[in-house]
Amino acid sequence: MSFGAIAVAGGLPVWVPVVMSLVVYAGSAQFSAVGVLLAGGGPVAAAATGLLLNTRTAAFSLAVAEHMGRTRLARLVGAHLVTDETVAFTLAQRDPARRRAAFWVSGLGLFTVWNACVAAGALAGSALGDTARYGLDAAFPAVLVALVLPALREDAGVRRAALAGGVLALALTPAVPAGVPVLAALAGLALHGGVPGRRKESRS
Repeated sequence: MSFGAIAVAGGLPVWVPVVMSLVVYAGSAQFSAVGVLLAGGGPVAAAATGLLLNTRTAAFSLAVAEHMGRTRLARLVGAHLVTDETVAFTLAQRDPARRRAAFWVSGLGLFTVWNACVAAGALAGSALGDTARYGLDAAFPAVLVALVLPALREDAGVRRAALAGGVLALALTPAVPAGVPVLAALAGLALHGGVPGRRKESRS
């Protein structure tokens, strides 16, 4: 609901967050793309930021591909429903039948609730006025912080990459268009020492 409300209160038409939720359906990518747009960035920077954040779902799809179904239609629809949550619910089950059921129940359920709440928030957003008055302006950074905190706690390489990327983004902010610092911050990945959790997985 906060996504829809902030997008509309920030000046975007009601249909933008609604259509984005139906077509993109990726919370972090949507929050980031709209955040870039509301900060004055162009559509290319917004789309690139969202796409980069969403690349992780490629690996997620491989993890649950066999549980989506075998037909092309099932895989096409299933691929759109792949999120952090559906993958977690699916892999938590032990046998293939329960995994398939978990994927479709959680996937369709989350898709329905997400889009209904975004639409409700977007419709309410035009009546809210200044979102800063309600603290909703903090939703964008709060969501992103919540997404990265687990990785920052567990992996020193991620901490180095995040710190370097953050410093670079802050340094570029006064000099380049909105959205560009976020993309430039990816240069911090050069300092990453490996894939998060790889050592733990190899031990187990």
